[in-house]
Amino acid sequence: MGKRRANGIILLCLQLLACLFESRGDGREKMRGMFIFGSSLVDNGNNNFLQDSLAKADFFPYGIDFPGGPSGRFTNGKNVVDLLAEMLKLPRLIPPFSDPSTKGSRVIHGVNFASGASGILDETGFVARQVITLNQQIRNFEDITLPELKKQLGCKRGSSELIKNYMFVVGTGGNDYSFNYFLRRGDNNPTLQAFTANLTSSLSLQLKKLYTLGARKFVLMSVNPLGCYPMLKTRRNGSSCIEALNQAATLFNDGLKSLIDVAKSDMQNSSLVFVNSYKIISDIIENPSTKGFKDANNECCEVVPSAQLGGSGTLCMPGGKICSDRSAHVFFDGLHPTEAVNVEIATKAFTSYLQTEVYPINVYQLAKLKH
Repeated sequence: MGKRRANGIILLCLQLLACLFESRGDGREKMRGMFIFGSSLVDNGNNNFLQDSLAKADFFPYGIDFPGGPSGRFTNGKNVVDLLAEMLKLPRLIPPFSDPSTKGSRVIHGVNFASGASGILDETGFVARQVITLNQQIRNFEDITLPELKKQLGCKRGSSELIKNYMFVVGTGGNDYSFNYFLRRGDNNPTLQAFTANLTSSLSLQLKKLYTLGARKFVLMSVNPLGCYPMLKTRRNGSSCIEALNQAATLFNDGLKSLIDVAKSDMQNSSLVFVNSYKIISDIIENPSTKGFKDANNECCEVVPSAQLGGSGTLCMPGGKICSDRSAHVFFDGLHPTEAVNVEIATKAFTSYLQTEVYPINVYQLAKLKH
């Protein structure tokens, strides 16, 4: 037997063993990785590679507290999915799909497909000129990453067996309101209830698509309190949140939570967790000092007023001024939370037993489930 052939057989055996021993010896499932879909709250650099996108965070002061500096994450440090990856003890942070180096062995522990300014609907994101829609994110997973993953793992089993130990995190929906519905003008606009029903119906189909591709463990992030963002001029100087916007977010979140119960029949052998970041952030805003925060109204960085992205200051000024105590601020820019808030969300997502915060179980319990 030739040396090359022998090495090939050894490699094949190792790949087969990796497929066979995906579970811990104590019967618990071992999370191999994460696949992430959604908007800027979970984007870790995909928009860096979109030439015409206005929604980018690849410049200072973004990443001021992140190892290596600005990376395309829309915060000062790590975002929620970075922190969840650490809590799941994954060997490294999840790479962005659009990075040309995200191929080969780099996809084994997951890929991030999220795109800042995108939404559930394809038309959401038009204000940013160029985004990767959620539908396109799912196509990227199906057409490019999944075949690459099969090649890397060398498994002959179906997709459901191959990726059953991967967590699928979906964080989207807020932009469909902030940068779509509430920017519309005209008498032909649908009612808020009709628009929200369309959103949840569309997202349900997108989740089912991931399910048919083999996804079994889902983490669904709620829409944050839209009416409390600093980019809203009325929020500055201590003004209260805009209830109409928060009511829209609550309406969507109620529908999103209900999808979990419906999935028991529509997506059998799957498990879904709803993370109520809306409540977690709202609780901080209402009583910031109890969590160590001092400013729940204003952004930490100097923002650039942008007619393309809301008209009242969403993103940080490149090289602009920045607050010295980021951990005391709830919001880093006009829309996105600081790393300190992301820590609160991720910690509760992973450990909370309050169903008002995570439903019906937490992410740690989801990771242990065997499918």
